Formats: sequence, C-alpha cells, structure tokens
Amino acid sequence: MFGRKPGAGAGQVSPCAACKLLRRRCAADCMFAPYFPADEPQKFATVHRVFGASNVNKLLQEVPVEQRTDAVSSLVYEADARVRDPVYGCVAAISSLQRQIDALHAQLAIAQAEMVRIRLHHAAYLARSTAATVAIAPFISDTSSSALTTPSDNAGDVVAKKLHFGYDTLLEHAHVGQPMWSY
Repeated sequence: MFGRKPGAGAGQVSPCAACKLLRRRCAADCMFAPYFPADEPQKFATVHRVFGASNVNKLLQEVPVEQRTDAVSSLVYEADARVRDPVYGCVAAISSLQRQIDALHAQLAIAQAEMVRIRLHHAAYLARSTAATVAIAPFISDTSSSALTTPSDNAGDVVAKKLHFGYDTLLEHAHVGQPMWSY
C-alpha cells in the first residue's frame, strides 16, 4: 500500500502529504495517498493553496482511476504556475511558447524563401552556362587543333578560352536538372 511505512505493523499507516498538512488521520483508502506521498509535502501544499483540498478530492473522484496520475500532474503544474504568476498561471508559459513557435515559423519561411531565391539564381546560372556552351559548339567542331594551341592567332585564342569555359561549365554542372541540395 502507498501510505504504509516500511516495517510498520498492519494497523500503522504513515500519513500522506495531504493528511499530514490537513492534520488528519490517513485512512487505508485515502484518495490522496497514491498521488501525494509523504516524502513530497510541497507538492500537495501548493495544490491545496491554489485549489483547496475539497476541490482536489472532488476532481479526483470524477476522473477515472487510470487517468488520475495525469490529472494530479496537471494540477501540480497549474498550481506551481499560479504561484509564480497569479494572474496568468500556465497561460503565460503557453503564450511564451506560442510566440516562440510563431518566431520559428517566420524564420523557417525566410529560410525557405532564401532557398527558392538561391535555386532560381542557380537555375539562371545554369541556363546562361548552357547557352554559352551551345553558342561555342560550332567553334568546337570547325576549329582545328592548331588554332586552339597557337597563342599568336587571336581568333583561336578566343575560341580556346570559350572552349575552356564551356567544358568547365559542363563538368561543374554535369547533373543539370537535379536539385542543388538533397533532403
């Protein structure tokens, strides 16, 4: 049983925190004993100060047995919040968390917009690079190897630079059409 002292006789019951605070005898079927053990007196003291023992007792009787532990946890949380902030209680914490969520949503939207901007910029770059590669394609097939290697020939020099740029672009962007980042 929850309220019994270890090694105590069958008739001796250690009072739970509620019965100790209320200065009453803790019965074997005490409603508070399973949820407010003697080693946590502050837990019941706070709940009692905010809600009152009678209201807590009524509430626990209305809640199904399997949900009472969660109900007591909620009461303790709300009571602690009311002690810290008598006006707003746990609503202040909820409001603060909601503001943080809203701020994070705004940051996420900004980051997503930046990603779209970068992708569009990257796509435009790829389009310009592909257009430049297509524009120099006639030079590649019509140009002899001597025109590409002779530095004195200005036309060949220009073709060599374009050819070099075109191949770099092709090598850098071999995966055109695929996303820049993987998720």
